[in-house]
Amino acid sequence: MTMKLLTTNTSSNASASAFTSSIDSTYKVYVFKFYDINAATDGVQFTFQGSTDGGSNYNTAITSTYFASYHYEGDSDADMGYDGGQDLAQGTGYQPLCNDVGNDADQSEAGVLYIFAPSSTTFAKNFIVKSNQCGAGDYTQEQFAAGYFNTTSAINAVNFKMSSGNFDGTIKMYGVA
Repeated sequence: MTMKLLTTNTSSNASASAFTSSIDSTYKVYVFKFYDINAATDGVQFTFQGSTDGGSNYNTAITSTYFASYHYEGDSDADMGYDGGQDLAQGTGYQPLCNDVGNDADQSEAGVLYIFAPSSTTFAKNFIVKSNQCGAGDYTQEQFAAGYFNTTSAINAVNFKMSSGNFDGTIKMYGVA
């Protein structure tokens, strides 16, 4: 498996980070790695959505599932479980990659999103996500999401944003051969 870096978006106090080119049939898998994502607003979600029209609209139907594990700094609580509040069921909103992102200087998020065969015009497009963060409540949290874009149109753009407010950070898009 060879990964080729296609694009890097570095954001500073940005409302969104869109990838509107280079998502085509060249690669069967596209990987987005996000680093040092720091929210301007405390306790928000870092999210993504795909587009079938080059980024004019980000409202593709998604079905997904989400679970997480966490551990508080003070060792007061730790757990792991399913979080149905982050799922989409044929929803056209943005899919959470990370919930409860903190905005302190020592709070940020990092992770990876895989989108499989986004250019297919026959099948739905599957995705998986794994991310980790220092959350708004001073805890570490690892999140997992998986699902699919329920469309036979090609996904040709992807957008990342916070559920509220702006963010800083770097997102890199790779093609996998």
